[in-house]
Amino acid sequence: MTAATLSYARSTGRPRRLVLDAWVIGTVAALLLVGLVMVASASIGVAERETGAAFFYFERQLMFVGMGLVAAMLALAIPTVLWEKYSMVLLGVAIALLVLVLVPGIGHEVNGSRRWLRLGLMNFQASELARVLLLTYVASYAVRRADELRSDFKGFIKPVAVLGGAAVLLLLEPDFGAATVLLATGIVVLFLAGARITHLLVPVVLGVAAMGALAVTSSYRLRRLIAFRNPWEDPFDSGFQLVQSLIAIGRGEWFGVGLGSSVQKLFYLPEAHTDFVFAVLAEEFGFVGVVVVLALFALLAGRALAISRNAARAGLQFQSYVAASIGVWLGLQAFVNIGVNMGLLPTKGLTLPLLSYGGSSMLVTLAWLGVLLRVHHETQTTGRAAVSREERRP
Repeated sequence: MTAATLSYARSTGRPRRLVLDAWVIGTVAALLLVGLVMVASASIGVAERETGAAFFYFERQLMFVGMGLVAAMLALAIPTVLWEKYSMVLLGVAIALLVLVLVPGIGHEVNGSRRWLRLGLMNFQASELARVLLLTYVASYAVRRADELRSDFKGFIKPVAVLGGAAVLLLLEPDFGAATVLLATGIVVLFLAGARITHLLVPVVLGVAAMGALAVTSSYRLRRLIAFRNPWEDPFDSGFQLVQSLIAIGRGEWFGVGLGSSVQKLFYLPEAHTDFVFAVLAEEFGFVGVVVVLALFALLAGRALAISRNAARAGLQFQSYVAASIGVWLGLQAFVNIGVNMGLLPTKGLTLPLLSYGGSSMLVTLAWLGVLLRVHHETQTTGRAAVSREERRP
C-alpha cells in the first residue's frame, strides 16, 4: 500500500459518517444506569442526614453524568492527531496540576489528603485528569522514540522517570492508589510498545520495593495494611470499614436483599456511595448482580484492547497505545476498587469507574471513553482497512 493510495482514500469527496462502536456505547450505558441506581440507593440515608434531601447525591451524580457526556462528545470531535501533536504541552499541564494541589491555599484538603481544586459546582480531583494526560504523553513517546525504546535502556527509562516523578507528587497528596495505577498502566503501555522484558524488570522491582518501604515507614499506611490482613482484630477502629463491607457482601448471598433494602449503607458502611458502592450493590443484588457488573467491566476493557489491536493493524500506532491505556486503566482501577471492597487488597481510596459518586471521576472517565470512540472512528475511516475498502470499490 503506497502513500499515494492512502492519500487518495483520505481525500475522496465522499462525506465520512461517524462510526461508533456499539459494544462500548452499550456497555457504558449499562454501567451508568447501574451506577445511578446504586448511588441513589447507597446515598439516600447519608444525604437525608447531611442535607435534608434524600436524593441530593443522586441529583448531583445525574448532573455529573450529563457533564461527562458533553465532555465525551467534545473528545469524540477532536482528531487524535492533536493529542499526539501537543503531548508535551499536555505533560506540562499534568505536572502543573499535580503541583498546584500541593500549594497551600489552592489545593483543597479532605480527610487529610490534599487532592482537590475548588471549581465552583464541584471539587475537581487533579490526579484524575493528570493521569490521562501523562498516559497520552507515554503513548506519544512510544511512537516518537520507538527504536530507542526497544533497543536502549536510556530510551526506556526516560518515560519511566516521568511517571516516577508524577507518582512522587501523587504520594505527597497522598494518593497511593492513583500512583500505583498510573505506574502499572504506563509500564503495560511501554511493554506493548516493544520495551524489553529485562528493561521492564528494573522499574517493577524498584517500584515494588519503594511502595513496600513507603507502606512500612508510614504509620497511617501500616495500619491499613494490618487492618487488611485481619480486619476482625480491630473491627471497631482500623478494620471497621472493611468489616462492614464484608458484612454487606456476605448478606447479599445469591440474589441480594433487594434494591433499597441494604442495612449496611445506613450509617454502618463509611463512604457507601463512593469507594464502597460495590459492597452495597453486592448486598442488594447478590452474587448475580456482582457477576453482571464484573462482566460489563471485562467487556468494556476487552473492547478497548480490541480497538487498540485494530488501530495497530491499521497503522495507527499512537491511537493504538491510547486505546490500550484506556482499557488497562479501566480494568485495573475496577479490579483494585472491587478487590478493596472484598478484602483482597488494602484500602486505596480509588473510585469504581462509572459507578461511584464523584464529579472528577465521571467527567474524566466519560471524556476518555470519548477518545476511545474517536480512535475506533479513525481506525474505521482513515486506517488501512478503510483504504482497502476504497480500493475494492469500482
